[in-house]
Amino acid sequence: MMLHLGSKPVLVASSAEAARDIMKTDDLVWSNRPKTRMADKLLYGSRDVTFSPYGEYWRQIKSVTMLHLFNNKRVQSFRDVREEETSNMIEKIRQGCDSSSSVTDLRDLFSSLTNNIISRVALGRKYDEGNKSGMTAKETIEKLLELLGAFNIGDYIPLLEWVNRITGLDTKVEKVAKQLDTFLESVFEEHEIRNKKREYRAGEAKDFLDVLLEIQEGKETRFPLQRDSLKALLLGSFAAGTYTAYTALEWTMTELLRHPRAMETLQNEVRGLVQGKAEITEDDLGNMQYLKAVIKESFRLHPLIPLLIPRESTEDVKLLDYHIPAKTQVIINAWAIGRDQLSWEKPEEFRPERFLNSDIDVKGLNFELIPFGAGRRGCPGITFAIMVNELALARVVHKFNFALPKG
Repeated sequence: MMLHLGSKPVLVASSAEAARDIMKTDDLVWSNRPKTRMADKLLYGSRDVTFSPYGEYWRQIKSVTMLHLFNNKRVQSFRDVREEETSNMIEKIRQGCDSSSSVTDLRDLFSSLTNNIISRVALGRKYDEGNKSGMTAKETIEKLLELLGAFNIGDYIPLLEWVNRITGLDTKVEKVAKQLDTFLESVFEEHEIRNKKREYRAGEAKDFLDVLLEIQEGKETRFPLQRDSLKALLLGSFAAGTYTAYTALEWTMTELLRHPRAMETLQNEVRGLVQGKAEITEDDLGNMQYLKAVIKESFRLHPLIPLLIPRESTEDVKLLDYHIPAKTQVIINAWAIGRDQLSWEKPEEFRPERFLNSDIDVKGLNFELIPFGAGRRGCPGITFAIMVNELALARVVHKFNFALPKG
């Protein structure tokens, strides 16, 4: 479907076939990002991996992200963090069950869990009580995501850019950008003081910021990593990791509560596989096939970003025999693809069993299921996100039985 949003031609792709052409066949042509004022203002000129325009700079920071932040060894090094924070969440649920209020807000607990994990992994510690900036990590990310998702009319009708001054959007963006920078500067200062004093605990995994500072000093890249680039990379990984993980957990639990039989099947699998063990560890997850099927089915019905972040063609290209001119934006409708009757039997139903004897995965090779995107612009943190989701879900259904409040 071709739309014209102001002066911009925008293509909406809603089939697995179209998604395959865009993210595989002609992935290079579609690897650019349209310029957005929000990303420029909030992410230091769009210097993060997600919004950076395609080119040498993007290739370098994508390489840094894949080789140094999200490689398998690094992801595994944070296993203790994931297990410890998940145990903390389980204890909070248990305390809530023992209190006078019998209702537990899982959304808030899932949000805190993912914020705490990503905060420790990216920044070295939890910032749940704020710092010099007066902001907690959770507040920081909420404000960032709200504005990144805001509609900026100037991106589509440049002559109306002034409207944002009237509505107050410009003022809000500038205020949040300043708060974000103050927060990050205080985090940098903490790391630099600690690194000078060499205050490391034995066996402690280095957080993302430590790794990035080492890369900056060691000149492992062919270009200088400026401080603003480090900040943008941190913000991007923080925002993506936090939002996607707790949104996925919330939708998965929602569907399990709607489908008690699926909940019972999952609990039987989890409890049966860990009989006699006090706690589930990540080593146990590999054998939990129904757990993996439940999460995939949740991703299919409720993709983390229903309309994937837009791409832009760098040259004229053919797509399903249509001629698409250069500088056309494309929005891939992952929500529609996950409910397409041509790809899925009874697509509106929550049926995890459909994945039990299926090779379809979420890693960007099967275009019927693309919650993390695919190709060059696919999410680099897939493995980390899935580990958080699987461990949290397995432990929650292992320890507790659930019912909706007041029947």
